[in-house]
Amino acid sequence: MSVSVALKNVCQKSGEGPHWEESTKSLLFVDVETGHLHKWNSVDYTHTKFKADGYVSFIIPRESGGYIVACFAQLADFDWETQELKPFIKIESDKPENVFNDGKCDSYGRLWTGTMKTIKDKLEITEAGHLYRIDKDLSVNAIKDKINISNGMTWTADDKTMFYTHTLPRKVFSYDYDVSTGEISREQVVIDFEGQELHEYGVPDGMTIDLNDKIWLACFSSGKVFQIDPETGKILTSVKFPVSQVTSCCFGGPNYDELYVTSSASRLTENQLQNEEKLAGSVFKVTELGAKGKAAPVFQG
Repeated sequence: MSVSVALKNVCQKSGEGPHWEESTKSLLFVDVETGHLHKWNSVDYTHTKFKADGYVSFIIPRESGGYIVACFAQLADFDWETQELKPFIKIESDKPENVFNDGKCDSYGRLWTGTMKTIKDKLEITEAGHLYRIDKDLSVNAIKDKINISNGMTWTADDKTMFYTHTLPRKVFSYDYDVSTGEISREQVVIDFEGQELHEYGVPDGMTIDLNDKIWLACFSSGKVFQIDPETGKILTSVKFPVSQVTSCCFGGPNYDELYVTSSASRLTENQLQNEEKLAGSVFKVTELGAKGKAAPVFQG
């Protein structure tokens, strides 16, 4: 395999939420704390960005046009041409420190996203967040409570299993999934890094899945993305990066055989940024993986 830098030091704080936009052959991602929405076009190599007013956690295309963006604890409609950002859903007004984190759509076009208490100096067990499902009629359904740090989700090719990362307590769960209703059942732990060395395994963050239903899991603090067989929990492949804080990943490129990986420069000292972590905040591209993904679903609401 080959690891290269696609966009060097593009994020000042935390690069997150990569999404390959099939219609424009572009990589979408965010810089969480600075509020920047990014689009990198792989055809003409243009890179454009927009600064929202505050904390953003994902950007996903909408079937009807434009994008859905998570900003603080709001979901907003965004038009890249006019650069208009219009909030239309706000949740958890009783918890002003809560924000949305990762978000993904299932093949039916529903949005799954979770909340968490804003991270200050260190990762905390707060149980202040929820996992939500936003249906196509824009109804908001609270699915799971007592969430610390809500993160990546993905589905098997047959839509019968959903995976969900609960960063603390360092676990990935699986659920039986009914794609016709969006209901989940039978929670099971499929990946468990609790008690494992932090520098070796990190904490599970964003993820994607390949065509063989193997999970690709970015593990913050480890500098690695692991390919994992969810049926056995066994690590099949380990991809090492020249930064410690990898955050998420997605498949893209003309054949969906390129893995794009975001990273964070947050909470690193000036000395680390100038010496050991010179590429922190970059977006990386991994090729020659022997694995492929597919186009990510867009929001149908």
